[in-house]
Amino acid sequence: MSRADSHPAVAFLAAPTPDAWLAAAPAQLDVLLIDHANCEKKAAGSALSLMYKYVDQSRLLHLMSRLAREELRHFEQVLDLMQSLDVPYRHLSSARYAQQLHKQVRHAEPQRLIDLLVLGAVVEARSCERFVRLLEVLPEPVQVLYRQLVHSEARHFEDYLSMAREVAADTGEDLQPRVRLFLEADAELITSRDDHFRFHSGVPG
Repeated sequence: MSRADSHPAVAFLAAPTPDAWLAAAPAQLDVLLIDHANCEKKAAGSALSLMYKYVDQSRLLHLMSRLAREELRHFEQVLDLMQSLDVPYRHLSSARYAQQLHKQVRHAEPQRLIDLLVLGAVVEARSCERFVRLLEVLPEPVQVLYRQLVHSEARHFEDYLSMAREVAADTGEDLQPRVRLFLEADAELITSRDDHFRFHSGVPG
């Protein structure tokens, strides 16, 4: 696990995490963990939202049900880690990352579902990449958890992407332009200047 780009989910991305973000992470460990916990809750919520909206998609329901359970378990694990490190849970403003990616999602169906699935794949891939990179700089207790999470995030990435391919194939849409669009948006967000340090933020300003 010494090379981040050895993971398929990481190789999928258009740009690596900037070294400046990685260098800032140790001094921002409390913010990183709090925002990470928030991300796990939001990921579970996104999976549940898909389950409520697309009740006719049997495979999607099964994938999202498992994913939601795992994301909530990850939240518990991050919360336990925070408590062991005496990091109090507090409110943080949201990162611009997810909000800006969601602006790329189309409104009409089934294009909206395709975009939500591609978005999910990109976010999971970026999370996987950040876990791998953070192993280089964070203390051992955090490394232990993040090594475990790499495998789950990589599987979630594969689930989202395979589901997006299925839906796109059923509708006759070429998926690659949408993948490129979201990957380009992700790359821009994580390589550009950011006013707030967060788990998915850009270069610290």
